[in-house]
Amino acid sequence: MTPNGYLNKKILLVDDDESISSLIETVLNKEGYSKVFKAFSGKEAIQSIDGIGPDLIVLDVMLPDFDGYEICRKIRERSMVPIIFLSARSDESDKLISYAMGGDEYITKPFSPKELLAKITAMLKRQSYYDDKGANDNRYFFGSFVLDFEKKLLFKDGKEVILTAKEYSLLEYLIINRNITLSKDKLLSSVWNMDYQGYDNTVMVHIHNLREKIEEDPSEPRYIRTVKGRGYIFAG
Repeated sequence: MTPNGYLNKKILLVDDDESISSLIETVLNKEGYSKVFKAFSGKEAIQSIDGIGPDLIVLDVMLPDFDGYEICRKIRERSMVPIIFLSARSDESDKLISYAMGGDEYITKPFSPKELLAKITAMLKRQSYYDDKGANDNRYFFGSFVLDFEKKLLFKDGKEVILTAKEYSLLEYLIINRNITLSKDKLLSSVWNMDYQGYDNTVMVHIHNLREKIEEDPSEPRYIRTVKGRGYIFAG
């Protein structure tokens, strides 16, 4: 991993309390984080996500226009960026909801800036490690799987997972474009080099087959997710 490369990651703070955002920004800046962005409403948050593509989001649950959980749901439709919830709610049910909606951490207010900094740094270091590892090894790691781009093979716990040539091409394309929603039309044109019309079932069948091979529960996929009305996304 590139020394301190994680400090160049982009962090988005979403909180309508400007004093809290400023406090977190100051703590992050002192630690060496230089790319800190702020949003004060759900609408601003969505615009910022689309505009800057943050590597991590600190998200307040209580916002003036949208519930933080709703914002998280919208984010998860397009990205698996790490999300740390901040909330004055301390009930276990609220924490469980945050995880169910796709949050990665839940910190209750009042909070320790040092604790938040530690969680942010741990997440970004981990993210940088896998980014560098994938770039250096020409492999992509997810769960117990490894996709070897050079050998064009998929392994699980060191054992090869048998894929057809087209299944491999589809999985590779999804992973290369991970965290981006891809339409059936885009997948057909890029993987099969054919037009969408009349061939939409081709994509569905291959997605189904891939899920059977890489998902613990194909009916509740962790990696290859359906984005209703828009296509598919590899959540990696």
